[in-house]
This record gives sequence, structure tokens and C-alpha cells, in this order.
Amino acid sequence: MGQPAVFLDRDGTINQEVDYLRRWEDFVFLPRTMAGLHRWQSLGYALVVLTNQSGVARGYLDWPTLETIHQNMRQRLSAEGIRLAGIYVCPHGPRDGCDCRKPLPGLAYRAIGELGLTLERSWMIGDKLTDLQMGRALGIRTILVRTGYGANYTESDYDGLADEVAEDLWEAAIRVEQILQDCRSPHDTAVMQARASSRPTPPSGRNSRRSDKFRWDGRA
Repeated sequence: MGQPAVFLDRDGTINQEVDYLRRWEDFVFLPRTMAGLHRWQSLGYALVVLTNQSGVARGYLDWPTLETIHQNMRQRLSAEGIRLAGIYVCPHGPRDGCDCRKPLPGLAYRAIGELGLTLERSWMIGDKLTDLQMGRALGIRTILVRTGYGANYTESDYDGLADEVAEDLWEAAIRVEQILQDCRSPHDTAVMQARASSRPTPPSGRNSRRSDKFRWDGRA
């Protein structure tokens, strides 16, 4: 059986949300990102980034620049003892008809096949509804983080999509660690449902085409 994964959105989840991030100088890790990723790694999960980057299709940045951003990101994480299993990118626009733009699950399926992962016990984490929708398409459990766009959603926005809601990656890891301790299996339905029903309400706020060139930008 393969290793379970935590599939991670990038902008607004790992780093601060910037409209069409175009250069490394504007990349800022969110507080507690490093601690959260460390915790997920210690729980035995492969860390896989799945990110829509339509700025490439729109001409805001080119592929080599995006690769440089991700190389620098991996190096910073590696210096802290954090290993990314892979970074998978959709560079297409919303009208391009690809199979890899979230909420479609194409990027995750490629990661699973190439990295030898399993969907069993895996999680999807992001700050957007499309991340949660992707998790639902994969049949795995989801966590909305209240960073990035997640800070603006009300409970009615993500009802039925988010299994857990956390302030950031650190709190998300702590929640899952507690679930694993409470359950003989992370898929113990009764315990999961009980935990979901007791989840605190966060504050209110607001056809296939693929290019193998853009499957991913390398392994850590």
C-alpha cells in the first residue's frame, strides 16, 4: 500500500495570497507554515503541492520563472527539514478545457501514480472552495484553512465541503493528529461524525486537454 498524502494548495495556504504571484521576492510564507508542515510530515504524510497557476496562460509569468519560485520554496523548506514529495502545477486558464485545473482531480491522480501514493487516509487542504471540491472529487477528507480566501467564507459557503476548519496548517495538523489518536482507523465513521458535529463555527466573513510539459516541476 502506498503512503497517504496531504494535498496542499499553495497561495493562501502555504504562502500569503498575492494576485498572480510573479516573482520570488513577493513570496512570503504564512505564519506557522513551517511548524504545520513539520507536524504533517511527522504524522507520516507525503507533502504534495497542487496549484493552479493560470498566470502562465495569461502571460503574467513564464514557466522558468515559476520553476525558480518553486525551487526557492523547496530550498527554504528543505533548510527547515521539510521535504516536499512533489509540486504539481496547472498552468492553464479557466477556458482551456484541461483536466488538471482544480477542482478537477487530474493533478492529484498524476501525483498518486507518479509518487506511489494512496488516497486512503489522505487529506486535501486549501483556502478556496475549489480545493475542497477537488477533495470531494477524490473521495478524501478536506480541511478549509482560514488563511487567504478562507478568511472570507461563511459556514454556509463551505457546508458539505469541509470536514474540518482550521486557522492554518499548524492547527489543521493538530486536529488530524487528535483524530488519529481518537480512532483506531482514521476512517472510523462514528468518531468522525461526532467530531464534525462538535466542530466550532469559525467567525463569519465573506473535456480533457493536457500538456505533459506542465505535469509538475520536479521533486524535492
